[in-house]
Amino acid sequence: MTVDDHRSSEDDFTDWVDQDTNQQVDAFAAQVGQRLRAIRQQKGLSLNQVEIRSDFEFRSSVLGAYERGERSLAVGRMMRLATIYGVPADQLLPGAALDPHGAGQPGRPLRINLPAVARLGGPEGEHLRRQLGLVQLVRQDFNGKVMTVRRDDERVIAGLFGVRQQRIRTHLDELGLLADEG
Repeated sequence: MTVDDHRSSEDDFTDWVDQDTNQQVDAFAAQVGQRLRAIRQQKGLSLNQVEIRSDFEFRSSVLGAYERGERSLAVGRMMRLATIYGVPADQLLPGAALDPHGAGQPGRPLRINLPAVARLGGPEGEHLRRQLGLVQLVRQDFNGKVMTVRRDDERVIAGLFGVRQQRIRTHLDELGLLADEG
């Protein structure tokens, strides 16, 4: 094998690695874009509304290109976009999305009014907000209005309030924390 043959093999390998890396970057950009769109839609925002909220830092055409995976989002811009959406920056990255509605949960699902929780004072309110915040992070669900609580979450919330799980719905209703059932 000559030196030129060796270089040609190295160049072919480098081209193959570069092509594979580019495909991975493109696939990841598409996943980030899907996540950006999902959170924007959970927040009930249009591309134009995000443009206005960002004082035109994020033009709707550019944000649309991010969401389609056509452009890569720099870390600093991602952090600013997370601030606009009111979510932790890492939640703009793709991850294992879980069913936010607790499929398979027996009985009527427990639906909590998040704005009412935000107004609840005292240590109970603080603990409940922290617990529901953790649930939001795990589920990657940031709609900000209503959270459907699963059986395991009900058990934890009941413990926070010092009531039996069978009574948590009544207790939350007495505190005005249940979402309307409609």
